[in-house]
Amino acid sequence: MAARALLTRVAREIRRDIASARERDPSAQGVRAAEMLATWPGIQALLTHRVAHALHGAGVPALPRTLAFAARSLTGIEIHPAASIGAGLFIDHGSGVVIGETAQIGDNVTLYQGVTLGGTGFSTGKRHPTVEDNVTIGSGAKLLGPITIGHGAKIGANSVVVADVPENATVVGVPGHPVRVDGRRVEGPDADWIHLPDPVADAMRVLSSRVAELERQLAELTGRAPPHDSEAATVHALRPVKGRNPAGG
Repeated sequence: MAARALLTRVAREIRRDIASARERDPSAQGVRAAEMLATWPGIQALLTHRVAHALHGAGVPALPRTLAFAARSLTGIEIHPAASIGAGLFIDHGSGVVIGETAQIGDNVTLYQGVTLGGTGFSTGKRHPTVEDNVTIGSGAKLLGPITIGHGAKIGANSVVVADVPENATVVGVPGHPVRVDGRRVEGPDADWIHLPDPVADAMRVLSSRVAELERQLAELTGRAPPHDSEAATVHALRPVKGRNPAGG
């Protein structure tokens, strides 16, 4: 009876994982479930993890880690059997994804290739991130330590996050800086990494304008003309950010 309940639960979770892949992966449109199970690395890694996690919870020795090792060898995705993963996780491409032992992932989370949910130091106990529902984590992002990524947050590609992230915030940079997009909440799997804010450039722009103002005031006090380039002390983007959202929004 317990084995039947376990198989039923795993089958239900896998159906949800396949549905999530269909919703968020344009290349999955019109592809049959059997083909996705056979060829989608993210789904294969999740299927193996669902089984390994159930066996780990039941106290079965050796086999859960063996399954995790086999999945890593086949897909390039490493998920510790003890990691807790909610329904509807979508791992796009997946190569290089690492999910540590005490990581906790909520529902409807999206991970792109190269994401690490890792630990820091040699401490025991909770040492990996907790990712709440509806979070999107971009390619190459590193989330390190027992931090919490709030509901609906969005982590920019190649960001390094070592502190808690508020709900519905967007994080970019190294180390990660929480910002917001257009003053509105970010919800769901939005893959538009082009139109992210740049907090470093914003800070430099503010400093530049303050320097120009100080130079103007100094010129008024001394009676000398300000330096020629002070009026043009602006921060210019390497390229204009325009055009439609590449995520389809």
